[in-house]
Amino acid sequence: MEVAVLNINGKETGRKINLSDAVFGVEPNNHAVYLDVKQYLANQRQGTHKAKERAEIAGSTRKIKKQKGTGTARAGSIKSPVFVGGGRVFGPRPKDYTQKLTKSLKKVARRSALSLKAKEQSIIVLEDFNFDAPSTKEFSNVLKALGLDSKKSLFVLGDSNKNVYLSSRNLKSSEVVNSSELSTYKIVNANNIVLLEGSLEGIESNLSK
Repeated sequence: MEVAVLNINGKETGRKINLSDAVFGVEPNNHAVYLDVKQYLANQRQGTHKAKERAEIAGSTRKIKKQKGTGTARAGSIKSPVFVGGGRVFGPRPKDYTQKLTKSLKKVARRSALSLKAKEQSIIVLEDFNFDAPSTKEFSNVLKALGLDSKKSLFVLGDSNKNVYLSSRNLKSSEVVNSSELSTYKIVNANNIVLLEGSLEGIESNLSK
Protein backbone atom coordinates (compact mmCIF):
# COMPACT_ATOMS: atom_id res chain seq x y z
CA MET A 1 0.00 0.00 0.00
CA GLU A 2 1.56 3.28 -1.14
CA VAL A 3 0.96 6.46 0.87
CA ALA A 4 2.16 10.02 0.29
CA VAL A 5 4.42 11.50 2.97
CA LEU A 6 3.20 14.85 4.31
CA ASN A 7 5.03 17.61 6.19
CA ILE A 8 3.73 19.42 9.29
CA ASN A 9 2.07 22.01 7.03
CA GLY A 10 -0.14 19.30 5.54
CA LYS A 11 1.58 19.49 2.14
CA GLU A 12 2.93 16.53 0.19
CA THR A 13 6.70 16.26 0.29
CA GLY A 14 6.82 14.57 -3.12
CA ARG A 15 7.85 11.30 -1.54
CA LYS A 16 5.78 8.16 -1.13
CA ILE A 17 6.26 5.22 1.19
CA ASN A 18 5.06 1.63 1.03
CA LEU A 19 3.17 0.30 4.03
CA SER A 20 3.75 -3.40 4.56
CA ASP A 21 0.81 -5.57 3.47
CA ALA A 22 1.76 -7.99 6.27
CA VAL A 23 0.75 -5.31 8.79
CA PHE A 24 -1.56 -2.85 7.03
CA GLY A 25 -3.19 -5.12 4.46
CA VAL A 26 -4.33 -8.25 6.29
CA GLU A 27 -7.87 -9.61 6.49
CA PRO A 28 -9.14 -8.11 9.78
CA ASN A 29 -9.96 -10.51 12.60
CA ASN A 30 -12.77 -8.67 14.40
CA HIS A 31 -12.93 -11.14 17.28
CA ALA A 32 -9.23 -10.68 18.03
CA VAL A 33 -9.76 -6.91 18.08
CA TYR A 34 -12.70 -7.35 20.47
CA LEU A 35 -10.69 -9.55 22.84
CA ASP A 36 -7.72 -7.17 22.93
CA VAL A 37 -9.90 -4.09 23.53
CA LYS A 38 -11.82 -5.97 26.22
CA GLN A 39 -8.56 -6.94 27.94
CA TYR A 40 -7.21 -3.37 27.80
CA LEU A 41 -10.36 -1.92 29.39
CA ALA A 42 -10.55 -4.66 32.01
CA ASN A 43 -6.93 -4.07 33.01
CA GLN A 44 -7.69 -0.38 33.61
CA ARG A 45 -10.07 -1.30 36.44
CA GLN A 46 -8.56 -0.95 39.90
CA GLY A 47 -11.00 -3.35 41.54
CA THR A 48 -10.74 -1.54 44.91
CA HIS A 49 -14.52 -1.27 45.41
CA LYS A 50 -15.58 -2.31 48.91
CA ALA A 51 -18.65 -1.98 51.11
CA LYS A 52 -18.78 -2.91 54.80
CA GLU A 53 -20.85 -5.92 55.68
CA ARG A 54 -22.58 -6.64 58.95
CA ALA A 55 -19.51 -8.03 60.73
CA GLU A 56 -17.38 -4.99 59.78
CA ILE A 57 -19.69 -2.24 61.05
CA ALA A 58 -18.59 -0.40 64.19
CA GLY A 59 -21.50 -0.24 66.63
CA SER A 60 -23.06 -1.54 69.81
CA THR A 61 -23.64 -5.27 70.16
CA ARG A 62 -26.46 -4.97 72.66
CA LYS A 63 -29.92 -6.23 71.83
CA ILE A 64 -31.77 -3.06 70.89
CA LYS A 65 -35.21 -4.10 72.13
CA LYS A 66 -36.86 -6.99 73.89
CA GLN A 67 -37.64 -10.13 71.93
CA LYS A 68 -41.41 -10.21 72.45
CA GLY A 69 -44.26 -7.88 73.15
CA THR A 70 -43.35 -4.97 70.86
CA GLY A 71 -45.70 -5.93 68.04
CA THR A 72 -42.91 -5.57 65.51
CA ALA A 73 -40.27 -7.86 64.08
CA ARG A 74 -37.46 -9.21 66.24
CA ALA A 75 -34.22 -7.19 66.15
CA GLY A 76 -30.99 -8.29 67.75
CA SER A 77 -28.38 -5.81 66.47
CA ILE A 78 -28.14 -2.23 65.26
CA LYS A 79 -25.66 -3.52 62.65
CA SER A 80 -28.40 -5.41 60.82
CA PRO A 81 -28.75 -4.49 57.13
CA VAL A 82 -32.42 -3.59 57.66
CA PHE A 83 -31.42 -0.52 59.72
CA VAL A 84 -29.97 2.75 58.44
CA GLY A 85 -26.21 2.63 59.03
CA GLY A 86 -26.18 -1.15 59.13
CA GLY A 87 -24.02 -3.43 57.00
CA ARG A 88 -24.68 -4.07 53.34
CA VAL A 89 -25.90 -7.46 52.18
CA PHE A 90 -23.56 -9.08 49.62
CA GLY A 91 -21.74 -5.81 49.05
CA PRO A 92 -18.90 -5.39 46.54
CA ARG A 93 -15.52 -6.77 47.53
CA PRO A 94 -12.03 -6.08 46.09
CA LYS A 95 -11.49 -8.02 42.89
CA ASP A 96 -8.71 -8.43 40.34
CA TYR A 97 -10.12 -7.82 36.85
CA THR A 98 -6.84 -8.51 35.05
CA GLN A 99 -7.14 -10.59 31.88
CA LYS A 100 -4.37 -12.25 29.88
CA LEU A 101 -3.97 -12.81 26.14
CA THR A 102 -1.22 -14.51 24.17
CA LYS A 103 1.34 -12.32 22.41
CA SER A 104 0.41 -13.80 19.04
CA LEU A 105 -3.28 -12.93 19.49
CA LYS A 106 -2.42 -9.36 20.47
CA LYS A 107 -0.31 -9.00 17.32
CA VAL A 108 -3.19 -10.32 15.19
CA ALA A 109 -5.47 -7.76 16.85
CA ARG A 110 -3.11 -4.84 16.21
CA ARG A 111 -2.52 -5.85 12.61
CA SER A 112 -6.29 -6.12 12.15
CA ALA A 113 -6.93 -2.69 13.69
CA LEU A 114 -4.24 -1.04 11.54
CA SER A 115 -5.58 -2.77 8.42
CA LEU A 116 -9.09 -1.49 9.18
CA LYS A 117 -7.75 2.06 9.49
CA ALA A 118 -5.80 1.67 6.25
CA LYS A 119 -8.92 0.39 4.50
CA GLU A 120 -10.84 3.44 5.75
CA GLN A 121 -7.96 5.68 4.50
CA SER A 122 -7.56 6.99 8.05
CA ILE A 123 -3.78 6.63 8.18
CA ILE A 124 -1.51 9.62 7.55
CA VAL A 125 2.25 9.31 7.17
CA LEU A 126 4.08 12.39 8.41
CA GLU A 127 7.77 13.20 8.10
CA ASP A 128 9.63 13.30 11.42
CA PHE A 129 9.48 16.66 13.20
CA ASN A 130 10.40 18.24 16.51
CA PHE A 131 9.78 21.44 18.44
CA ASP A 132 12.48 23.61 20.03
CA ALA A 133 10.39 23.69 23.20
CA PRO A 134 7.00 22.29 24.29
CA SER A 135 4.24 24.31 22.64
CA THR A 136 0.56 23.41 22.60
CA LYS A 137 -0.04 26.16 20.02
CA GLU A 138 2.48 24.69 17.57
CA PHE A 139 1.01 21.21 17.96
CA SER A 140 -2.48 22.64 17.41
CA ASN A 141 -1.24 24.23 14.19
CA VAL A 142 -0.02 20.81 13.01
CA LEU A 143 -3.47 19.35 13.72
CA LYS A 144 -5.18 22.16 11.81
CA ALA A 145 -2.83 21.73 8.84
CA LEU A 146 -3.68 18.02 8.71
CA GLY A 147 -7.41 18.68 9.17
CA LEU A 148 -7.51 16.84 12.49
CA ASP A 149 -8.30 19.70 14.87
CA SER A 150 -11.87 18.45 15.41
CA LYS A 151 -11.12 14.70 15.32
CA LYS A 152 -9.58 12.17 17.67
CA SER A 153 -6.05 11.52 16.50
CA LEU A 154 -3.21 9.25 17.56
CA PHE A 155 0.37 10.28 16.74
CA VAL A 156 2.88 7.43 16.72
CA LEU A 157 6.54 8.36 17.21
CA GLY A 158 9.56 6.26 16.39
CA ASP A 159 11.64 7.42 19.35
CA SER A 160 10.74 9.21 22.56
CA ASN A 161 10.26 12.91 21.83
CA LYS A 162 9.63 14.88 25.00
CA ASN A 163 8.79 18.21 23.37
CA VAL A 164 6.18 16.74 21.02
CA TYR A 165 4.68 14.64 23.82
CA LEU A 166 4.42 17.59 26.23
CA SER A 167 2.94 19.77 23.47
CA SER A 168 0.01 17.36 23.05
CA ARG A 169 -0.86 16.74 26.69
CA ASN A 170 -3.38 19.59 27.04
CA LEU A 171 -5.33 18.53 23.96
CA LYS A 172 -8.09 16.04 24.79
CA SER A 173 -8.66 15.01 21.18
CA SER A 174 -5.05 14.04 20.49
CA GLU A 175 -2.59 11.55 21.97
CA VAL A 176 1.10 10.88 21.32
CA VAL A 177 2.67 7.46 21.88
CA ASN A 178 5.84 5.64 20.91
CA SER A 179 5.59 2.73 18.47
CA SER A 180 6.31 0.34 21.35
CA GLU A 181 3.25 1.69 23.26
CA LEU A 182 0.82 1.17 20.41
CA SER A 183 -2.26 -0.78 21.51
CA THR A 184 -5.35 -2.05 19.73
CA TYR A 185 -7.61 0.07 21.92
CA LYS A 186 -5.75 3.29 21.08
CA ILE A 187 -5.86 2.47 17.36
CA VAL A 188 -9.60 1.74 17.39
CA ASN A 189 -10.40 4.71 19.64
CA ALA A 190 -8.82 7.26 17.27
CA ASN A 191 -10.46 8.58 14.13
CA ASN A 192 -7.10 9.04 12.42
CA ILE A 193 -3.66 7.50 12.94
CA VAL A 194 -0.67 9.73 12.19
CA LEU A 195 2.47 7.65 11.70
CA LEU A 196 5.77 9.49 11.74
CA GLU A 197 8.26 8.02 9.28
CA GLY A 198 10.57 6.94 12.08
CA SER A 199 7.84 4.78 13.63
CA LEU A 200 7.17 2.59 10.59
CA GLU A 201 10.25 0.41 10.92
CA GLY A 202 9.48 -0.38 14.57
CA ILE A 203 5.78 -1.09 13.91
CA GLU A 204 6.45 -3.36 10.96
CA SER A 205 9.28 -5.26 12.66
CA ASN A 206 7.19 -5.79 15.82
CA LEU A 207 3.97 -6.87 14.10
CA SER A 208 5.10 -8.65 10.93
CA LYS A 209 6.59 -11.64 12.81
